[in-house]
Amino acid sequence: MTRIIEVAGVEVSTEHFINGERVPSATTFADISPIDGSHIGDISAGGQDEADAAVAAARAAFPAWAALGPEGRLPLLKQFAENIRQSVDKLAAVETVDNGSLLIGNVHGGMPRAAHNIEFFAERALTLNDETIDSPDVVNHVRYDPSGVSALIAPWNGPFMLTTWKAGPALAAGNTVVIKPPEWAPLTSSMMADLATDAGIPAGVLNVVQGIGEVAGAALVANPDLDRISFTGSTDTARIIGRAAADSLTPISLELGGKSPFLVFADADLDKAAQTLAMQYMNAGQVCLAGTRVFVEASIADELQLKMRQAVDKLTVGDPREKTTRMGPLIGAEHFTRVKGFVDRAIADGAQVVWGGKPHEKGGFYFPPTLLTNVEQDWEISQREVFGPVLTWQTFTSEEQALEMANNTKYGLAAMLFTRDAERVARIGRAVVAGTVWVNCFFVRDLSAPFGGCRQSGIGREGGNWSFDFFCDVKNVAIAKDSLA
Repeated sequence: MTRIIEVAGVEVSTEHFINGERVPSATTFADISPIDGSHIGDISAGGQDEADAAVAAARAAFPAWAALGPEGRLPLLKQFAENIRQSVDKLAAVETVDNGSLLIGNVHGGMPRAAHNIEFFAERALTLNDETIDSPDVVNHVRYDPSGVSALIAPWNGPFMLTTWKAGPALAAGNTVVIKPPEWAPLTSSMMADLATDAGIPAGVLNVVQGIGEVAGAALVANPDLDRISFTGSTDTARIIGRAAADSLTPISLELGGKSPFLVFADADLDKAAQTLAMQYMNAGQVCLAGTRVFVEASIADELQLKMRQAVDKLTVGDPREKTTRMGPLIGAEHFTRVKGFVDRAIADGAQVVWGGKPHEKGGFYFPPTLLTNVEQDWEISQREVFGPVLTWQTFTSEEQALEMANNTKYGLAAMLFTRDAERVARIGRAVVAGTVWVNCFFVRDLSAPFGGCRQSGIGREGGNWSFDFFCDVKNVAIAKDSLA
């Protein structure tokens, strides 16, 4: 009998999903809701045996799945996407309880986007093998052949949507996959397996191995029969994965942390900039893309900070299931202690608290929007990713100074730029070290566009054909002209 728990009125299996079947483990780990610290359930904790079984199942299923071709996989993946759409409310409710993200955001944003991720790449795959390159002596036919078995590891801040961001192109390319859910929010990945099966996706094509990262994750990424590893998470964990993958020369794609600059010049639309600055606190600041280092031209600093304060005051902190809530809890006790530690040390170093700065009066894992000023560029708070609702504020007097400050970290994931000057946009767009530069906007991600980080914010790009560049073996078939009947 499959072990089932009920979460927000939804039944969810607590077991692994391997080769089309639910598989229990002798050991379990506790899943805790960050909303109130309550115990959601005990989840099967996998290890070497489960990881190896899942990879073997994926390997066995690969030839038939690959042989379907993009046209054969399309109806199955479109049904998978439709199943997600039909389950948006259930998925959203479970993920909110599991990771504390806003219910309204999951219903209207994350879950519909997840369905789009699957469908977009399924349709995009139809065009992959259309490219030819005409040379003087040959015609080059570019092929995107599926690479094999892919390990997909997504983070806890948006596990369902971010897993489909990987599973979409991997499955559409013809790969089979093994998903390792985050142990702090594993439940919607379990639901994903059922939705894929109900769509007719064959056994072994999509597998889910749950467990602690240091055990189940480590066993998975060390498996020499993997052909690809795609990971989104912390830079420190990426180093561990990179070392494991190196033994087998398994290609890896890494989307990692950030310490993104948010640059506001005096000619900017200050009302829009202030509203966008308040958005940096979304998901309790647990967003790798957030512009956590705010750099403001000195002449408008006071005015902008006042406008930002007015926007931040409207961010109701509370139960993420409530429609009026705009900021929920941090993911759990360990992370709450980490975020609080960053703030405490910054204050001890001499930072001044403009607002926030200490645990919210609600208690639990709630931490309010926080803004720190009087910080230095070489301080920990300016250099390390906090991954919480904590921004720093500094001023500049020249474009050169602003750019120097923006590039003064080991990261390079994103940058936000607010100005009306097109020439300045061109200059900073070229010079700032970032995989994405948002100009007078934020968090706009077209699936056709590349996404990824520079420096220690990642390796590779996702989106459009960049995803297929990773999940496929790109092949050139060069045919001599006039050589075929």
